[in-house]
Amino acid sequence: MKYIIIGLGNYGHVLAEEFSVLGHEVIGVDSNAGRVDNIKEKIAAAFVLDATDAQSLSVLPLQSVDAVIVAIGANFGASVRVVALLKKWKVKHIYARAYDDVHRSVLEAFGLERILTPEEDAARGLVRLVEFGRNIEVFKVDADYYVIKFPIPKKLVGYYVNELKLEKEFGLKMLALKRGATLKNAVGISFTEYSVMNEFPENEQVQADDRLVCYGRYSDFRKFWKAL
Repeated sequence: MKYIIIGLGNYGHVLAEEFSVLGHEVIGVDSNAGRVDNIKEKIAAAFVLDATDAQSLSVLPLQSVDAVIVAIGANFGASVRVVALLKKWKVKHIYARAYDDVHRSVLEAFGLERILTPEEDAARGLVRLVEFGRNIEVFKVDADYYVIKFPIPKKLVGYYVNELKLEKEFGLKMLALKRGATLKNAVGISFTEYSVMNEFPENEQVQADDRLVCYGRYSDFRKFWKAL
């Protein structure tokens, strides 16, 4: 896929580099020549360009990329102006970084594909790590509801799936169970490959390396975890 990333500070730089490593074509844009120099060898193309200027912005291939990501941070005015210009140029898929709640509220008015909140997400990720002490993955559906994937707690190992009663007792709906199998690659190195179970036979026992995927309120998940 092909992306334009506008703003090559710490956040934009990492985005550009990671997308490029994954094989995507990345065009980086920043008004700071030093930032462009730091990334230009790692991505398909990089330009020193003032994206708040309509004429300058128009030279980019805005209509031939899969998405434009506005990664500008604390410069509220520049971020909003760039987004407004992209909407004027009828760019279909725009992602934009929001620095705080006010910034996010303004960006929401544009009806963007997605608003990015890296500082908020990083803070929540740290809280989850400290609070739960496990590798828990969270996808936010709205302000209250989440899809959560988590390793099976030790206390639940050996239970039958129908004994968990997550929905009845905690309001958490089980969506899937991921079960790992140890395999070996061509050179004999062991690795774990996970398969997904969407149906849960009554005689299916939970194993130590399983992962559960549930849907529900984040507050209910916390109650469930604390109950363990």
